[in-house]
Amino acid sequence: MLTKKEIRFVLDTLKEMYPDADCELNHSNEFELLIAVVLSAQATDALVNKVTPDLFKKYKSPEDYVNVSLEELQNDIKRIGLYRNKAKNIRKLSADLIEKFDGKVPSNYESLVNLAGVGRKTANVVMSVAFGEPAIAVDTHVERVSKRLGICRWKDSVLEVEKTLMKKVPKDEWSATHHRMIFFGRYHCRAKSPNCPECPLLEICREGQKRMKKRE
Repeated sequence: MLTKKEIRFVLDTLKEMYPDADCELNHSNEFELLIAVVLSAQATDALVNKVTPDLFKKYKSPEDYVNVSLEELQNDIKRIGLYRNKAKNIRKLSADLIEKFDGKVPSNYESLVNLAGVGRKTANVVMSVAFGEPAIAVDTHVERVSKRLGICRWKDSVLEVEKTLMKKVPKDEWSATHHRMIFFGRYHCRAKSPNCPECPLLEICREGQKRMKKRE
């Protein structure tokens, strides 16, 4: 496991590599962000961004999603994986927004996680990106990077990873670190072909050092 000094080195290095890292899901308001994040579960941001331009032209409010048939909505998001289940969740969460929150996306975590199809990751993304609240959303990139580097344990659950990062990363850096870890995992420390030879974190990365030894 990394020391406090090594974690500081990781955070500073990620900042140097990706100073402007931010949410890559296209959206123009908190409702569009919520829908986009729900759609992104087990799907790439790039794919979601191909679907949402037409989707957001057609559906501008929770009422729009509720007022079409389930089949029509499914057809509109059919290119995205798990589209049947996601369509059901989007209609249900839209109905809940209308009934409980006057059609607005709630700005508190507990209300968000009680919406259909909204888990911890989605709620944290919305809280961070839409409302500017410190949060760490653990997706596959954040989990992989934090475990490879040794910030978290291999056996840690997603919730344990989130709690560990919240404890080891300064709170005012939570949101930025979340985005930088995603960029690092997406563009450098990829799942199948991490760029270990050119990684500025190689000297403290247990996984990277193992991979480099295998190359020798």
